[in-house]
Amino acid sequence: MTNQSPISPAPAGLAPLFEPPYFAVMFTSQRTAGDTGYDAMADQMVALAADQPGYLGAESVRDATGLGITMSYWRSEADIAAWRRHGEHQLARDRGRQAWYSHYSVRIAKVERAYGWCAADGSADPANPLANDQANGQTNDEVQP
Repeated sequence: MTNQSPISPAPAGLAPLFEPPYFAVMFTSQRTAGDTGYDAMADQMVALAADQPGYLGAESVRDATGLGITMSYWRSEADIAAWRRHGEHQLARDRGRQAWYSHYSVRIAKVERAYGWCAADGSADPANPLANDQANGQTNDEVQP
């Protein structure tokens, strides 16, 4: 739950881009066999996280072998720590260690730069707009904001 507007809209399945700096929590996990309530709890945690202060968005994938990666984005490390202490999230983590995961890892990183691209943007490199403009014959004076 943030009142900050994204710098770029999010295509389906991706979190919006926000003005850095912010933080990314990378949760990589290997599921055990069977659902045993996992899907319902995952949906509940996604909804609950979205209501937390500092939450910016999340992206999640899981392959057929059960290997999954969830990235959640937060305004500050304090917001991440508050989410970790949230009672319902603690219960879900405990259940995960008991029944849903054979192993997992968590990494937290500071996002210093963020940009995106979609096919509608053409072939321009979103990481280097000045070079793209110069390659297209525009000078610095002609670059539109």
